Amino acid sequence: MDTHMLETAEVDLVYDVHGPLPPADRRPPLFLIGQPMDASGFATLASYLPDRTVVTYDPRGLGRSRRKDGRVDHVPTVQAADVHTIIQALGAGPVEMFASSGGAVTALALVAAYPHDVTTLVAHEPPLIPVLPDAQAAERARGGVRATYEANGSNAGMAAFIAMTSWRGEFTDDYFNQPPPDPSQFGMPNEDDGSRDDPLLSDRSWPVSSYQPDVAALAAAPTRIVIAVGEESTDIFTGRTAAATAELLGQQPSVFPSHHGGFLGDESGYAGQPEAFANRLRAVLAGDN
Repeated sequence: MDTHMLETAEVDLVYDVHGPLPPADRRPPLFLIGQPMDASGFATLASYLPDRTVVTYDPRGLGRSRRKDGRVDHVPTVQAADVHTIIQALGAGPVEMFASSGGAVTALALVAAYPHDVTTLVAHEPPLIPVLPDAQAAERARGGVRATYEANGSNAGMAAFIAMTSWRGEFTDDYFNQPPPDPSQFGMPNEDDGSRDDPLLSDRSWPVSSYQPDVAALAAAPTRIVIAVGEESTDIFTGRTAAATAELLGQQPSVFPSHHGGFLGDESGYAGQPEAFANRLRAVLAGDN
């Protein structure tokens, strides 16, 4: 693995290249992106793709990529421009891309703005609130997570986030009338660690979940776009957003093994089925939706 730093006026972007560049097999590099996860979250998935030249990166302000723009928010169009800059720096032409969660939102913004950067995009469970039929209620649920985090800290905020993202179906009065979850239910202490800058629990990533896909630009792009969903996610928040995004694009979501983090290994604390996930990703990239 070779690690590179790409210095711009706004950010020092750090990215890793696993394998030769240009790729020895003449296939496009496979770019893996997430958000708010950095490159370290793709270590296990990359290990199951040893024949591919894999590129990973840390989004601006996360991991090793140091911001110089004085901002703390995470905006998909800004991150898309960062990914575009890295793709240009690779000098290997357009890439194939697997993008997860907030990274899938960035990837949709990338294809809309730079349609010749990506040949095939597999966008796994983009958490796009505006595409949901219960978008207002979902926004209220998201606001409740932030309010809990601001009031009681990371453990309480994470418990509220887990409760939101594991809720089955639309956010109804049954959701809002339930008592706040106890962090101990999820194996977390009740103590407040004092931090309030978590990109997942604060409002710093709200531009990600509030992003409205440019359907016309995506339809006009030459990129083959596949919206993916985990088999365990079908009626929870990110499964529903994936299905709704796929419907906007006139397709059915492609089903992958496991859950929202199905590509994660044991080191994550929430392991999926990374080998099966990698095999499914290979098949989809080869044309099997």
